[in-house]
Amino acid sequence: MKTHEEQEVVVERELTIDARPETVWEFLVDPELAVRWMGTSAELDPRPGGAYRVKVRDYTACGEFVEVDPPRRLVWTWGWEPEGMSPLAPGSTTVEVELEPEGSGTRLRFRHHGFANAAEAGRHEEGWAHYLDRLAVVAKGDDPGADTWRPGA
Repeated sequence: MKTHEEQEVVVERELTIDARPETVWEFLVDPELAVRWMGTSAELDPRPGGAYRVKVRDYTACGEFVEVDPPRRLVWTWGWEPEGMSPLAPGSTTVEVELEPEGSGTRLRFRHHGFANAAEAGRHEEGWAHYLDRLAVVAKGDDPGADTWRPGA
């Protein structure tokens, strides 16, 4: 988690995935593949203005796609339903993912910004670390196993 000069609180992560960008891309935009690494159901319409909805535990992350440049860059807004469980209203923050070929794999650069405070960003940093690690496992063709993540555990 980083705080920029403008006091914007940002969650950033970079990792290498042992799969081609086209493969990683599909795990980000195909609902059936997306739930193999995060969530139990997904409604994804990867076009500008299209819906982003992923049920994670008892809540639904939702927003809309802003930028779709396969297989290089994907941007969507993010927040939670039901409202009130989190200060992040649906679509109130932004997630950016950049995919770049690196050898036979992919360098994934992740950025989630628009948080009102460091505490909220910290909760998301923990979750994204867990789920991006699962994405790396499933994209290379392995089974990430059952999702046993519990916030704060």
